[in-house]
Amino acid sequence: MCGRYALYGPRSRLYDQFDIVDDDVDEKPRDMPVDPFSSYNIAPSQSPPVIRTRPGAARELIRARWGLLPSWVQDPGKLAQPINAKIETAAEKPMFRHAFRKSRVIVPASGFYEWRPGPDFKQPFFVRPAGEQLFGFAALLEHWAGTDGPLLTFAILTTAANELMRPIHDRMPVILQPDDYAAWLDPGITDAQIVHELAGQFPPEQMALHPVNRAVGNPRSQGPGLIEPVEI
Repeated sequence: MCGRYALYGPRSRLYDQFDIVDDDVDEKPRDMPVDPFSSYNIAPSQSPPVIRTRPGAARELIRARWGLLPSWVQDPGKLAQPINAKIETAAEKPMFRHAFRKSRVIVPASGFYEWRPGPDFKQPFFVRPAGEQLFGFAALLEHWAGTDGPLLTFAILTTAANELMRPIHDRMPVILQPDDYAAWLDPGITDAQIVHELAGQFPPEQMALHPVNRAVGNPRSQGPGLIEPVEI
């Protein structure tokens, strides 16, 4: 499961790690309380940056709303718009299979939050890269044309938790290795088996985690204090 994540730091780091050549997210979207590149609490229904490949293999940053809405939907109000999709079944489910084959994107993240159930409350943890790089979540992008104009939406793929995450939750985002970014973004790769191989389990030694303040449960909460370790 992935229901909240963070993205902060210099935008140049995204350009360097993900080889981005164009950027279409200069203005802060109305549905986000802060600059999407300085958000410590990105929540569903907001429109953070995602990375896609344009024709000719150039990579660009665009905004997309978190919560997938397939192109074939006529009445969005009658359909759940999932924020996550299971890597094990996304290739077969009508909701995800087109994007799984043809419209894959990467969601850059400084880290994500997960909650561990407890006797009195759920304790949030912040999970981040062990090194200096950002996470690159595997995600699916859809284009929906409504009466108010086109809308880009996405869902983050999830997989079984690795050894580090398992004591907290049984699922985690699919995190790509930098060497696999190009293939993941390549719409010419449509074989489901190859796509599954690209989305292998991320090594636990490349991740770190610590408990954080429960304030992160409120989507209006922001600021670097959300990722500071707390005593439990």
